[in-house]
Amino acid sequence: MTTTDYATYIAGLPRILAGANTLFRSADGRVLLVEPNYRDDGTWTLPGGTIESDEGETPRQAARRESLEEIGLDVPPGALLAVDWITGPGRPPLTSFLFDGGILTEQQLAAVRLQEEELDSWRLTQVDEIGHYLTPGATRRVRAALAALLAGTGPAELVNGRPADGVAAAES
Repeated sequence: MTTTDYATYIAGLPRILAGANTLFRSADGRVLLVEPNYRDDGTWTLPGGTIESDEGETPRQAARRESLEEIGLDVPPGALLAVDWITGPGRPPLTSFLFDGGILTEQQLAAVRLQEEELDSWRLTQVDEIGHYLTPGATRRVRAALAALLAGTGPAELVNGRPADGVAAAES
């Protein structure tokens, strides 16, 4: 295969988008959420964003970079807690990687500094209240990630925030 043939082959492959987020918690179990100013629906999210794969960035690197950019904390991501295949109208599927950010100290929480170009505020939210802030899919993803963390089972494999094996069973 020539270089031109290979480039044409690659250009014709399906596309997916990819993002990475970090799940930070306080000592009392609350989850750190950020309020983006670019969303029309008023929903919040976890620190994170697009993986700059064209620049060679990995999901783990993106989670760390985005946390530093968005909230001013340079915390190496811990374990991968969930991988979610997210479908939506008008765009290619999105693969979302969710990493454990660990439990933040009082000093780290006091050091949070928002990226004002993208974010309006942040808050620590009780797990049973995250559904008031996050989209339904993100709420399911965070709950699955926390369950995987608690159980020590490794990353949850999800489709639109639901267990992938349950989606496959429902489709067959």
